[in-house]
Amino acid sequence: MKGQLPTRQAILDRRTYEPPGEGRADKLRLDFNENTAGCSPAVRRALAKLTPKLLSMYPEYDRGTRRLARHFKVAPEELLLTNGGDDALRLFFDAFVDAGTSAVICEPTFPMYRYWGEVAGAKIEVQRYGPAMEFPLDGVLQALELHPRVLFVCNPNNPTGTLLDTRVIETILKAATHTAVVVDEAYAEFSGVTVIPWIREYPQLFIARTFSKAAGLAGLRLGAVIACEESLAILRRATAPFPVNVAALAAGEAAVGDPKTMKRYVKNIQATRGWFEKEVHKLGVRTYPSAGNFLLADFGPGASEMCAALFKKGVLLRDRAKDIGPGIVRVSIGTQKEMERLLRLIKDLR
Repeated sequence: MKGQLPTRQAILDRRTYEPPGEGRADKLRLDFNENTAGCSPAVRRALAKLTPKLLSMYPEYDRGTRRLARHFKVAPEELLLTNGGDDALRLFFDAFVDAGTSAVICEPTFPMYRYWGEVAGAKIEVQRYGPAMEFPLDGVLQALELHPRVLFVCNPNNPTGTLLDTRVIETILKAATHTAVVVDEAYAEFSGVTVIPWIREYPQLFIARTFSKAAGLAGLRLGAVIACEESLAILRRATAPFPVNVAALAAGEAAVGDPKTMKRYVKNIQATRGWFEKEVHKLGVRTYPSAGNFLLADFGPGASEMCAALFKKGVLLRDRAKDIGPGIVRVSIGTQKEMERLLRLIKDLR
């Protein structure tokens, strides 16, 4: 191409996010916190009922929104469906953040906060977790004094797995009088902790949820934002008319209509996570307390080589040496049999 297309400087400056690679379907996927057990059989049945006529129509959201709102115990007006959890996070920059204004994130954390912030040209203020993965509360409260446009709090936090006490979140909300506070509860099903009941008390509170983890619908991309009606109306102004496809909507309804499957999966993950943690402790591996469907662990020197060797055996882990530190690996928790296989391979490599 002759010449150069005029491109926003924020796009030229930003780092590229690396999603999962291709060819993962036949591997043991313990790298991106997916539900390796699969979605509810009810989801497959619901998708099979989608007729050619329904697929040729633009989606209708009223019924699905009412059903999913009941699942979250909120009014339909307090729920906004999105094209996956990532799309939900983008809306906060579209609605609240002008180029050059500030957004606060606490790293290490989910990289999409920074991703969308850089795309928006925001001034990203970072507060760092401590060496034992302590939440930087003092730094966050100090940052809020300058009235940033938005603050992201991932709870439980990915990749650390650490869970904030709700009293800490309340302290943040009381200080955030001029800031949209986004509590990302992507892993709330595993922690059992949510601040959804607070939305009417704190109009600056927004909760992001996803159906990619506990519900096992990562491939269909369905997310949600929950907030009081008045605050959510602001996000609706930044939302496309048809953000969620009809298949994702049908799958979401079916998933929440089969709560036993989801609860069984969550219970199994919690038990397997505890078992795996004890087993790697026997190998001298340090872990951080986790309330998610994953475990952050320090495998020490040779961790990156271990991940590379496991990759050759068809097992995928997330090496976090570059962004957290040498030896740090995030391990998604799969089924008991999958984790037993991983443990055997780790022992063989040590």
